[in-house]
Amino acid sequence: MLAYIDPSAVTYVIQAIAGVIIAIGALITVFRHKIVAFFKKGKNDEAKAEIHFEDDSADKAE
Repeated sequence: MLAYIDPSAVTYVIQAIAGVIIAIGALITVFRHKIVAFFKKGKNDEAKAEIHFEDDSADKAE
């Protein structure tokens, strides 16, 4: 038994697959940015603490 697949049906399938791939890529990008921001936030806090520590010692010396 042979079946005919309409070209427009194939186009819909391709569009659905492309949509899923794009959505997965967007999710990965969002979570990657959140993870990077989380780790960068920790580094910025450490850098700020060092700056405040240096400022405090400079004030006491004067």
